Amino acid sequence: MNRIEKNISDLGNKRIGPLLAKLAIPTTIGMLANSLYNVVDTIFIGRGVGTLAIAGIGIVFPIQMIIMAIAQLFGMGAASMISRSLGKKNYEKAANIAGNSFVAAFIFGTIAAILVFIFLNPILKMFGATENILPYARDYLSVVTFGFIYFPFLVSANNLIRAEGDAKNAMIVMLLAIGINIVLDPIFIFTLGLGIKGAAYATIAAQFVGFLYISIYYIRGKSSLSIKLHHFKMKWLIMKEMISLGFASFIRQVSMSALIIVVNNSLKIYGGDIAIAVFSVVNRVVMFITMPLFGIVAGSQPMFGFNYGAKKMDRVKESLKTSVLSTLIIGAIFFIAFMAMPSKIISLFSTDAELINNGVFPVRMVILLFPLIGFQMIGAGFFQSIGKARPSIALSLTRQVLFLIPLILILPLIMGINGIWIAFPIADFLAIIVTGILLAREIKKINKLELAYKDN
Repeated sequence: MNRIEKNISDLGNKRIGPLLAKLAIPTTIGMLANSLYNVVDTIFIGRGVGTLAIAGIGIVFPIQMIIMAIAQLFGMGAASMISRSLGKKNYEKAANIAGNSFVAAFIFGTIAAILVFIFLNPILKMFGATENILPYARDYLSVVTFGFIYFPFLVSANNLIRAEGDAKNAMIVMLLAIGINIVLDPIFIFTLGLGIKGAAYATIAAQFVGFLYISIYYIRGKSSLSIKLHHFKMKWLIMKEMISLGFASFIRQVSMSALIIVVNNSLKIYGGDIAIAVFSVVNRVVMFITMPLFGIVAGSQPMFGFNYGAKKMDRVKESLKTSVLSTLIIGAIFFIAFMAMPSKIISLFSTDAELINNGVFPVRMVILLFPLIGFQMIGAGFFQSIGKARPSIALSLTRQVLFLIPLILILPLIMGINGIWIAFPIADFLAIIVTGILLAREIKKINKLELAYKDN
Protein backbone atom coordinates (compact mmCIF):
# COMPACT_ATOMS: atom_id res chain seq x y z
CA MET A 1 0.00 0.00 0.00
CA ASN A 2 1.52 3.35 -1.08
CA ARG A 3 1.30 6.65 0.84
CA ILE A 4 -1.77 7.88 -1.04
CA GLU A 5 -3.71 4.61 -0.54
CA LYS A 6 -2.74 4.60 3.14
CA ASN A 7 -4.07 8.15 3.68
CA ILE A 8 -7.45 7.14 2.24
CA SER A 9 -7.53 3.84 4.14
CA ASP A 10 -6.71 5.57 7.44
CA LEU A 11 -9.76 7.85 7.15
CA GLY A 12 -12.07 4.85 7.30
CA ASN A 13 -10.13 2.42 9.50
CA LYS A 14 -7.50 4.00 11.76
CA ARG A 15 -8.40 4.52 15.43
CA ILE A 16 -10.07 7.91 15.87
CA GLY A 17 -7.68 9.37 18.46
CA PRO A 18 -4.45 8.66 16.54
CA LEU A 19 -6.18 9.60 13.26
CA LEU A 20 -7.23 12.98 14.64
CA ALA A 21 -3.69 13.55 15.89
CA LYS A 22 -2.30 12.61 12.48
CA LEU A 23 -4.60 15.07 10.71
CA ALA A 24 -4.93 17.83 13.29
CA ILE A 25 -1.35 18.27 14.53
CA PRO A 26 0.19 19.04 11.11
CA THR A 27 -2.89 21.10 10.23
CA THR A 28 -2.60 23.08 13.46
CA ILE A 29 1.08 23.74 12.88
CA GLY A 30 0.30 24.88 9.34
CA MET A 31 -2.51 27.15 10.50
CA LEU A 32 -0.37 28.63 13.26
CA ALA A 33 2.23 29.34 10.62
CA ASN A 34 -0.40 30.96 8.43
CA SER A 35 -1.59 33.09 11.34
CA LEU A 36 2.00 34.13 12.00
CA TYR A 37 1.91 36.14 8.76
CA ASN A 38 -0.14 38.74 10.60
CA VAL A 39 1.52 38.36 14.00
CA VAL A 40 5.06 38.69 12.61
CA ASP A 41 4.10 41.67 10.45
CA THR A 42 2.49 43.36 13.46
CA ILE A 43 5.51 42.81 15.72
CA PHE A 44 8.01 44.13 13.17
CA ILE A 45 5.74 47.01 12.15
CA GLY A 46 4.97 47.97 15.76
CA ARG A 47 8.63 48.04 16.75
CA GLY A 48 9.97 49.38 13.46
CA VAL A 49 7.31 51.87 12.32
CA GLY A 50 5.00 52.67 15.25
CA THR A 51 1.53 52.48 16.80
CA LEU A 52 -0.28 54.18 13.91
CA ALA A 53 1.19 51.61 11.53
CA ILE A 54 -0.25 48.83 13.73
CA ALA A 55 -3.63 50.56 13.42
CA GLY A 56 -3.10 50.74 9.64
CA ILE A 57 -2.69 46.99 9.20
CA GLY A 58 -5.67 46.55 11.54
CA ILE A 59 -7.75 48.48 9.00
CA VAL A 60 -6.43 46.32 6.13
CA PHE A 61 -7.00 43.04 7.97
CA PRO A 62 -10.75 42.71 7.23
CA ILE A 63 -10.00 43.21 3.53
CA GLN A 64 -7.54 40.32 3.68
CA MET A 65 -10.20 38.28 5.45
CA ILE A 66 -12.64 38.87 2.61
CA ILE A 67 -10.04 37.44 0.22
CA MET A 68 -9.67 34.51 2.61
CA ALA A 69 -13.45 34.14 2.49
CA ILE A 70 -13.32 33.79 -1.30
CA ALA A 71 -10.70 31.07 -0.90
CA GLN A 72 -12.74 29.26 1.76
CA LEU A 73 -15.92 29.49 -0.33
CA PHE A 74 -14.36 27.18 -2.92
CA GLY A 75 -11.78 25.40 -0.77
CA MET A 76 -13.99 24.25 2.10
CA GLY A 77 -16.93 23.42 -0.16
CA ALA A 78 -14.69 21.38 -2.44
CA ALA A 79 -12.98 19.71 0.54
CA SER A 80 -16.32 18.46 1.89
CA MET A 81 -17.29 17.09 -1.53
CA ILE A 82 -13.88 15.46 -2.10
CA SER A 83 -13.84 13.74 1.31
CA ARG A 84 -17.27 12.20 0.69
CA SER A 85 -16.38 11.30 -2.93
CA LEU A 86 -13.25 9.48 -1.75
CA GLY A 87 -15.38 7.69 0.86
CA LYS A 88 -17.60 6.49 -1.99
CA LYS A 89 -14.50 5.72 -4.15
CA ASN A 90 -15.64 8.15 -6.85
CA TYR A 91 -12.16 9.40 -7.83
CA GLU A 92 -13.15 10.98 -11.16
CA LYS A 93 -15.70 13.22 -9.46
CA ALA A 94 -13.14 14.20 -6.82
CA ALA A 95 -10.71 15.31 -9.55
CA ASN A 96 -13.45 17.33 -11.28
CA ILE A 97 -14.27 19.07 -8.01
CA ALA A 98 -10.61 20.00 -7.45
CA GLY A 99 -10.18 21.37 -10.98
CA ASN A 100 -13.31 23.49 -10.70
CA SER A 101 -12.24 24.91 -7.34
CA PHE A 102 -8.82 25.93 -8.71
CA VAL A 103 -10.30 27.83 -11.65
CA ALA A 104 -12.90 29.56 -9.48
CA ALA A 105 -10.28 30.67 -6.91
CA PHE A 106 -8.13 32.28 -9.60
CA ILE A 107 -11.03 34.04 -11.31
CA PHE A 108 -12.59 35.51 -8.19
CA GLY A 109 -9.24 36.38 -6.61
CA THR A 110 -8.26 38.35 -9.70
CA ILE A 111 -11.59 40.18 -9.77
CA ALA A 112 -11.19 41.11 -6.09
CA ALA A 113 -7.66 42.44 -6.69
CA ILE A 114 -8.85 44.67 -9.55
CA LEU A 115 -11.72 46.10 -7.49
CA VAL A 116 -9.46 46.86 -4.51
CA PHE A 117 -6.95 48.67 -6.74
CA ILE A 118 -9.70 50.81 -8.26
CA PHE A 119 -11.40 51.75 -4.98
CA LEU A 120 -8.40 51.72 -2.62
CA ASN A 121 -9.00 54.92 -0.62
CA PRO A 122 -12.82 54.72 -0.37
CA ILE A 123 -12.56 51.12 0.88
CA LEU A 124 -10.05 52.04 3.59
CA LYS A 125 -12.17 54.95 4.81
CA MET A 126 -15.27 52.75 4.87
CA PHE A 127 -13.35 50.17 6.92
CA GLY A 128 -12.59 52.74 9.64
CA ALA A 129 -9.33 54.50 8.64
CA THR A 130 -8.88 57.94 10.22
CA GLU A 131 -6.84 60.70 8.55
CA ASN A 132 -3.81 59.75 10.66
CA ILE A 133 -4.08 56.01 9.93
CA LEU A 134 -4.98 56.21 6.21
CA PRO A 135 -1.43 56.71 4.79
CA TYR A 136 -0.14 53.61 6.58
CA ALA A 137 -3.13 51.49 5.57
CA ARG A 138 -2.84 52.66 1.94
CA ASP A 139 0.88 51.82 1.74
CA TYR A 140 0.28 48.31 3.09
CA LEU A 141 -2.83 47.48 1.04
CA SER A 142 -1.42 48.80 -2.25
CA VAL A 143 1.23 46.07 -2.08
CA VAL A 144 -0.60 43.06 -0.57
CA THR A 145 -3.35 43.40 -3.18
CA PHE A 146 -1.00 41.85 -5.77
CA GLY A 147 -1.12 38.64 -3.72
CA PHE A 148 -4.90 38.48 -3.96
CA ILE A 149 -4.48 36.97 -7.44
CA TYR A 150 -2.82 33.75 -6.24
CA PHE A 151 -3.45 33.66 -2.47
CA PRO A 152 -7.02 32.24 -2.83
CA PHE A 153 -5.61 29.29 -4.81
CA LEU A 154 -3.01 28.68 -2.06
CA VAL A 155 -5.64 28.56 0.70
CA SER A 156 -8.22 26.65 -1.35
CA ALA A 157 -5.78 23.99 -2.55
CA ASN A 158 -4.40 23.51 0.95
CA ASN A 159 -7.91 22.57 2.12
CA LEU A 160 -8.11 19.96 -0.64
CA ILE A 161 -4.76 18.43 0.35
CA ARG A 162 -6.08 18.01 3.90
CA ALA A 163 -9.36 16.59 2.56
CA GLU A 164 -7.50 13.63 1.05
CA GLY A 165 -5.73 12.96 4.36
CA ASP A 166 -2.33 14.47 3.48
CA ALA A 167 -2.04 16.93 6.38
CA LYS A 168 1.77 16.75 6.30
CA ASN A 169 2.18 18.49 2.95
CA ALA A 170 -0.51 21.02 3.86
CA MET A 171 1.62 21.85 6.90
CA ILE A 172 4.85 22.09 4.90
CA VAL A 173 3.32 24.71 2.59
CA MET A 174 2.48 27.02 5.47
CA LEU A 175 5.75 26.46 7.34
CA LEU A 176 7.72 27.25 4.20
CA ALA A 177 5.78 30.44 3.61
CA ILE A 178 6.02 31.75 7.18
CA GLY A 179 9.73 30.92 7.31
CA ILE A 180 10.33 33.08 4.25
CA ASN A 181 8.11 35.82 5.68
CA ILE A 182 10.08 35.93 8.95
CA VAL A 183 13.39 36.14 7.08
CA LEU A 184 12.24 38.83 4.63
CA ASP A 185 10.40 41.08 7.13
CA PRO A 186 13.47 42.57 8.87
CA ILE A 187 15.36 42.79 5.58
CA PHE A 188 12.62 44.75 3.81
CA ILE A 189 11.49 46.83 6.81
CA PHE A 190 14.85 47.73 8.41
CA THR A 191 17.75 46.94 6.03
CA LEU A 192 16.09 48.30 2.90
CA GLY A 193 14.17 50.95 4.85
CA LEU A 194 10.82 50.18 3.21
CA GLY A 195 8.81 50.46 6.43
CA ILE A 196 5.24 49.18 6.29
CA LYS A 197 5.55 48.50 2.55
CA GLY A 198 8.44 46.18 3.33
CA ALA A 199 6.18 44.02 5.51
CA ALA A 200 3.68 43.84 2.66
CA TYR A 201 6.38 42.81 0.14
CA ALA A 202 7.55 40.08 2.53
CA THR A 203 4.00 38.77 2.86
CA ILE A 204 3.22 38.50 -0.86
CA ALA A 205 6.63 36.96 -1.59
CA ALA A 206 6.07 34.28 1.06
CA GLN A 207 2.58 33.56 -0.26
CA PHE A 208 3.93 33.18 -3.78
CA VAL A 209 6.44 30.54 -2.65
CA GLY A 210 3.55 28.61 -1.06
CA PHE A 211 1.63 28.90 -4.32
CA LEU A 212 4.60 27.46 -6.26
CA TYR A 213 4.97 24.54 -3.82
CA ILE A 214 1.33 23.49 -4.21
CA SER A 215 1.49 23.85 -8.00
CA ILE A 216 4.50 21.51 -8.10
CA TYR A 217 2.73 19.13 -5.67
CA TYR A 218 -0.11 18.57 -8.13
CA ILE A 219 2.02 18.66 -11.30
CA ARG A 220 4.33 15.91 -9.96
CA GLY A 221 1.40 13.67 -9.04
CA LYS A 222 1.89 13.68 -5.25
CA SER A 223 -1.87 14.03 -4.75
CA SER A 224 -4.29 11.10 -4.65
CA LEU A 225 -6.31 13.11 -7.20
CA SER A 226 -5.22 12.62 -10.80
CA ILE A 227 -6.14 16.05 -12.21
CA LYS A 228 -6.08 16.44 -16.00
CA LEU A 229 -6.85 19.40 -18.26
CA HIS A 230 -10.48 18.34 -18.79
CA HIS A 231 -11.08 18.55 -15.03
CA PHE A 232 -10.66 22.34 -15.22
CA LYS A 233 -13.82 22.68 -17.31
CA MET A 234 -16.40 24.44 -15.15
CA LYS A 235 -19.48 22.33 -14.36
CA TRP A 236 -22.59 23.99 -13.00
CA LEU A 237 -23.74 21.16 -10.73
CA ILE A 238 -20.31 20.88 -9.11
CA MET A 239 -20.02 24.64 -8.65
CA LYS A 240 -23.55 24.85 -7.24
CA GLU A 241 -22.87 22.23 -4.55
CA MET A 242 -19.39 23.60 -3.85
CA ILE A 243 -20.68 27.13 -3.28
CA SER A 244 -23.60 25.86 -1.21
CA LEU A 245 -21.30 23.93 1.14
CA GLY A 246 -18.52 26.51 1.16
CA PHE A 247 -20.94 29.33 1.83
CA ALA A 248 -20.80 28.63 5.57
CA SER A 249 -17.04 29.23 5.61
CA PHE A 250 -17.48 32.24 3.35
CA ILE A 251 -20.11 33.73 5.64
CA ARG A 252 -17.97 33.03 8.69
CA GLN A 253 -15.00 34.89 7.19
CA VAL A 254 -17.07 37.75 5.76
CA SER A 255 -19.01 38.18 8.99
CA MET A 256 -15.69 38.30 10.85
CA SER A 257 -14.58 40.99 8.42
CA ALA A 258 -17.84 42.86 8.93
CA LEU A 259 -17.36 42.56 12.68
CA ILE A 260 -13.90 44.14 12.47
CA ILE A 261 -15.30 46.99 10.36
CA VAL A 262 -18.03 47.63 12.94
CA VAL A 263 -15.56 47.45 15.83
CA ASN A 264 -13.05 49.77 14.13
CA ASN A 265 -15.73 52.35 13.34
CA SER A 266 -17.13 52.11 16.89
CA LEU A 267 -13.66 52.49 18.36
CA LYS A 268 -13.09 55.52 16.15
CA ILE A 269 -16.05 57.12 17.96
CA TYR A 270 -15.42 55.92 21.53
CA GLY A 271 -11.62 55.60 21.68
CA GLY A 272 -9.80 57.06 18.66
CA ASP A 273 -6.53 55.95 17.02
CA ILE A 274 -5.08 54.23 20.11
CA ALA A 275 -8.22 52.11 20.59
CA ILE A 276 -8.05 50.95 16.95
CA ALA A 277 -4.39 50.00 17.48
CA VAL A 278 -5.36 48.08 20.64
CA PHE A 279 -7.98 46.08 18.74
CA SER A 280 -5.48 45.38 15.95
CA VAL A 281 -3.15 43.76 18.49
CA VAL A 282 -5.93 41.99 20.42
CA ASN A 283 -7.41 40.62 17.21
CA ARG A 284 -4.07 39.20 16.09
CA VAL A 285 -3.48 37.61 19.49
CA VAL A 286 -6.92 36.01 19.49
CA MET A 287 -6.65 34.88 15.86
CA PHE A 288 -3.31 33.24 16.64
CA ILE A 289 -4.50 31.31 19.71
CA THR A 290 -7.66 30.30 17.82
CA MET A 291 -5.58 28.54 15.16
CA PRO A 292 -5.11 25.32 17.18
CA LEU A 293 -8.91 25.12 17.44
CA PHE A 294 -9.23 25.68 13.69
CA GLY A 295 -6.59 22.97 13.30
CA ILE A 296 -8.76 20.49 15.21
CA VAL A 297 -11.78 21.49 13.13
CA ALA A 298 -9.91 21.19 9.83
CA GLY A 299 -8.30 17.91 10.90
CA SER A 300 -11.63 16.40 11.92
CA GLN A 301 -13.55 17.44 8.80
CA PRO A 302 -12.07 14.77 6.48
CA MET A 303 -12.95 12.21 9.18
CA PHE A 304 -16.54 13.46 9.39
CA GLY A 305 -17.05 13.64 5.62
CA PHE A 306 -15.30 10.38 4.65
CA ASN A 307 -17.02 8.21 7.27
CA TYR A 308 -20.41 9.85 6.68
CA GLY A 309 -20.02 9.06 2.97
CA ALA A 310 -18.91 5.51 3.83
CA LYS A 311 -21.95 5.11 6.15
CA LYS A 312 -19.76 4.47 9.21
CA MET A 313 -21.88 6.41 11.70
CA ASP A 314 -20.15 5.03 14.78
CA ARG A 315 -16.91 6.58 13.54
CA VAL A 316 -18.70 9.84 12.78
CA LYS A 317 -19.95 10.10 16.38
CA GLU A 318 -16.61 9.10 17.87
CA SER A 319 -14.83 11.66 15.69
CA LEU A 320 -17.22 14.36 16.90
CA LYS A 321 -16.75 13.45 20.57
CA THR A 322 -12.95 13.31 20.34
CA SER A 323 -12.76 16.60 18.44
CA VAL A 324 -14.91 18.49 20.94
CA LEU A 325 -12.92 17.14 23.89
CA SER A 326 -9.65 18.17 22.20
CA THR A 327 -10.82 21.75 21.66
CA LEU A 328 -11.99 22.00 25.28
CA ILE A 329 -8.54 21.03 26.59
CA ILE A 330 -6.63 23.33 24.23
CA GLY A 331 -9.02 26.22 24.90
CA ALA A 332 -8.59 25.86 28.66
CA ILE A 333 -4.79 25.92 28.41
CA PHE A 334 -4.74 29.16 26.40
CA PHE A 335 -7.39 30.71 28.65
CA ILE A 336 -5.27 30.21 31.77
CA ALA A 337 -2.09 31.50 30.12
CA PHE A 338 -3.62 34.64 28.63
CA MET A 339 -5.69 35.54 31.67
CA ALA A 340 -2.54 35.41 33.78
CA MET A 341 -0.26 37.65 31.69
CA PRO A 342 -2.09 39.79 29.11
CA SER A 343 0.23 42.81 29.42
CA LYS A 344 3.34 40.71 28.70
CA ILE A 345 1.73 39.30 25.57
CA ILE A 346 0.70 42.74 24.28
CA SER A 347 4.21 44.11 24.99
CA LEU A 348 5.58 41.70 22.37
CA PHE A 349 4.01 43.92 19.72
CA SER A 350 4.93 47.37 21.03
CA THR A 351 6.68 49.23 23.83
CA ASP A 352 3.96 51.92 23.83
CA ALA A 353 2.79 52.02 27.49
CA GLU A 354 -0.61 53.46 26.56
CA LEU A 355 -1.22 50.64 24.07
CA ILE A 356 -0.22 47.98 26.62
CA ASN A 357 -2.31 49.41 29.48
CA ASN A 358 -5.40 49.85 27.31
CA GLY A 359 -5.12 46.31 25.95
CA VAL A 360 -5.36 44.28 29.18
CA PHE A 361 -9.13 44.49 29.70
CA PRO A 362 -10.00 43.81 26.02
CA VAL A 363 -7.79 40.69 25.94
CA ARG A 364 -9.43 39.27 29.06
CA MET A 365 -12.95 39.96 27.84
CA VAL A 366 -12.44 38.56 24.35
CA ILE A 367 -11.06 35.23 25.68
CA LEU A 368 -13.42 34.94 28.68
CA LEU A 369 -15.28 31.93 27.19
CA PHE A 370 -12.37 30.69 25.09
CA PRO A 371 -12.45 27.11 26.49
CA LEU A 372 -15.92 26.64 24.92
CA ILE A 373 -15.32 28.42 21.61
CA GLY A 374 -14.00 25.25 19.98
CA PHE A 375 -17.34 23.50 20.54
CA GLN A 376 -19.10 26.13 18.45
CA MET A 377 -16.45 25.88 15.73
CA ILE A 378 -16.64 22.09 15.62
CA GLY A 379 -20.41 22.32 15.22
CA ALA A 380 -20.23 24.52 12.13
CA GLY A 381 -17.45 22.40 10.61
CA PHE A 382 -19.31 19.16 11.32
CA PHE A 383 -22.46 20.16 9.45
CA GLN A 384 -20.39 21.44 6.53
CA SER A 385 -18.45 18.15 6.30
CA ILE A 386 -21.54 15.93 6.17
CA GLY A 387 -23.07 18.06 3.41
CA LYS A 388 -25.67 19.97 5.43
CA ALA A 389 -25.21 23.57 4.39
CA ARG A 390 -28.13 25.25 6.20
CA PRO A 391 -27.21 24.46 9.83
CA SER A 392 -23.56 25.13 9.02
CA ILE A 393 -24.43 28.57 7.65
CA ALA A 394 -26.71 29.21 10.63
CA LEU A 395 -23.92 28.43 13.10
CA SER A 396 -21.48 30.55 11.10
CA LEU A 397 -23.85 33.51 11.39
CA THR A 398 -24.86 33.23 15.05
CA ARG A 399 -21.82 34.61 16.86
CA GLN A 400 -20.68 37.51 14.65
CA VAL A 401 -23.82 38.58 12.80
CA LEU A 402 -26.82 37.67 14.92
CA PHE A 403 -25.32 38.34 18.35
CA LEU A 404 -21.99 40.17 18.40
CA ILE A 405 -22.52 43.01 15.90
CA PRO A 406 -25.86 44.11 17.43
CA LEU A 407 -24.34 43.97 20.93
CA ILE A 408 -21.36 46.08 19.84
CA LEU A 409 -23.73 48.70 18.45
CA ILE A 410 -25.99 48.73 21.53
CA LEU A 411 -23.79 48.21 24.64
CA PRO A 412 -21.42 51.19 24.11
CA LEU A 413 -24.46 53.49 24.23
CA ILE A 414 -24.89 52.34 27.84
CA MET A 415 -21.36 51.45 28.96
CA GLY A 416 -19.04 53.40 26.67
CA ILE A 417 -15.98 51.72 25.13
CA ASN A 418 -16.08 48.85 27.69
CA GLY A 419 -19.42 47.82 26.20
CA ILE A 420 -17.59 46.87 22.99
CA TRP A 421 -15.35 44.43 24.83
CA ILE A 422 -18.10 43.00 27.09
CA ALA A 423 -20.15 42.19 23.97
CA PHE A 424 -17.69 39.41 23.01
CA PRO A 425 -18.27 36.92 25.88
CA ILE A 426 -22.04 37.51 25.80
CA ALA A 427 -22.16 36.66 22.07
CA ASP A 428 -19.96 33.60 22.65
CA PHE A 429 -22.31 32.27 25.32
CA LEU A 430 -25.41 32.65 23.13
CA ALA A 431 -23.71 31.02 20.12
CA ILE A 432 -22.59 28.03 22.21
CA ILE A 433 -26.20 27.45 23.36
CA VAL A 434 -27.47 27.44 19.75
CA THR A 435 -24.72 25.04 18.70
CA GLY A 436 -25.61 22.59 21.46
CA ILE A 437 -29.26 22.53 20.39
CA LEU A 438 -28.52 21.89 16.69
CA LEU A 439 -25.89 19.22 17.39
CA ALA A 440 -28.18 17.37 19.80
CA ARG A 441 -30.85 17.17 17.10
CA GLU A 442 -28.39 15.95 14.47
CA ILE A 443 -26.96 13.23 16.70
CA LYS A 444 -30.48 11.80 17.10
CA LYS A 445 -30.75 11.61 13.30
CA ILE A 446 -27.35 9.92 13.05
CA ASN A 447 -28.39 7.34 15.64
CA LYS A 448 -31.40 6.47 13.50
CA LEU A 449 -29.25 6.18 10.38
CA GLU A 450 -26.84 3.91 12.24
CA LEU A 451 -29.66 1.55 13.19
CA ALA A 452 -31.04 1.58 9.65
CA TYR A 453 -27.63 0.71 8.12
CA LYS A 454 -27.14 -2.13 10.62
CA ASP A 455 -30.57 -3.58 9.80
CA ASN A 456 -29.65 -3.59 6.11
